[in-house]
Amino acid sequence: MQFTNSAAMPNLTADLTALLEPARVLHSREDMLAYGYDGTAALSGVPAVVVMVKTVEEVAAIVKYAAANRTPIVGRGSGTGLSGGSVPSMSCIVLCTAQMDKVIELDEKNLTVLVESGCITQKVTDLADSVGFLYPPDPGSMKISTIGGNVAENSGGLRGLKYGITRDYVMGMEVVLADGTIVWLGNKCVKDVAGYSMKDIFIGSEGTLGIITKVLLKLVPKPAAKKTMLATYARMDSASDTVSAIIAAKIIPCTLEFLDKITIKCVEDFAKIGLPLDAEAILLMETDGHPAAVEDQAAQMVEIAKRCGATSVQIAQTAEESVRLASARRSAFSALARVSPTTILEDATVPRSELSKMIRFIQDVGARHNLKIGTFGHMGDGNLHPTFLTDEKNAAEMTRVELAMQEIFDFAISLGGTITGEHGVGLAKKPFLRRALGNASLDLMKLLKKSLDPLGILNPGKIFD
Repeated sequence: MQFTNSAAMPNLTADLTALLEPARVLHSREDMLAYGYDGTAALSGVPAVVVMVKTVEEVAAIVKYAAANRTPIVGRGSGTGLSGGSVPSMSCIVLCTAQMDKVIELDEKNLTVLVESGCITQKVTDLADSVGFLYPPDPGSMKISTIGGNVAENSGGLRGLKYGITRDYVMGMEVVLADGTIVWLGNKCVKDVAGYSMKDIFIGSEGTLGIITKVLLKLVPKPAAKKTMLATYARMDSASDTVSAIIAAKIIPCTLEFLDKITIKCVEDFAKIGLPLDAEAILLMETDGHPAAVEDQAAQMVEIAKRCGATSVQIAQTAEESVRLASARRSAFSALARVSPTTILEDATVPRSELSKMIRFIQDVGARHNLKIGTFGHMGDGNLHPTFLTDEKNAAEMTRVELAMQEIFDFAISLGGTITGEHGVGLAKKPFLRRALGNASLDLMKLLKKSLDPLGILNPGKIFD
């Protein structure tokens, strides 16, 4: 597909200003600078123009304009993505939905909340909590990420083991298609098997099939009790064995998270939580539900951790202490990001039974390539975050980083794993996708893309070329 070059479209800004008020059409390089990046290191682009939309009608009008002029369009929320999904392509329109941030309806009878796509995830979480409900998806960026972005990337979070991921809480959505058509997909019904599940096609599609403008989310009753524990280990294998033993005991905690030795040191330097610097690994364990069940499961988890080799287990006695222990995991990325000029947070996932093998491989890769890699993640669901502490200005080191990433993803696939558990493909994972999915699956995805976006104007170059 040949796109129109913005240099050959002197009327682009004027045309868009006719659709929106001038203050919401950004076109100077200075104003657009922040929209050239997302949360992914070493990836950037230069848009032709940035538009700040407030209504679905505005979104539809801009998409129709882009289709008529064969101009690429890249959707964007808060720009917190970690795979380059919202990095602008050359001469594109960046369509920012951050000002579409309203809560439209809270339906306590049907346990749903309807929000605009620019609504911040934390806002939904706090609203649900205020009326005794829980919105379980809790990505690390939840304080600033948008619901639309969460849906587009199918975000996960710390509670994924027990509660699932964003897909499990999307009941419906409003989407603007590539020709500007506005469609509603899904409803409030718990059961609905009429036709194809069209909404699921757009979940995790990274803005390549349509622009999400509203989302109907499912809520669940808030658990009556929660218990938080932090176990310390001299060996990473012991932490992995603990996870396997907990699951084998038919306990599904709401959180089973780990930090490796490098991450522990960085977190302690950053947050001063009191973590043991000689530990090889720590495991954050949380269980929630009925108070009696929580007490029983917590006692079993402590016993299992000790039996599997934990050198110590801290049990939070107050809500404040629970927050302090949990902050060891929630501050991991921030702590690691302070160490080097560039922090590359990756996202390999393997079956739980292969965790120890995968973690040892990551450590070996770091040693062989002379790289500093801190690893943390969701040990309960096999989702690891090997985090490269590097400097993108050091070309030789970045070459080693790329080689190490290739090895890590290849090994994850060989163990029956995948190249991403929650960050998406975007630009960063695109080179590895064919190996992960196979030719037939990738060709099927391309067929779907061509059917829904025949001009190829929606987020071109993401997921696949």
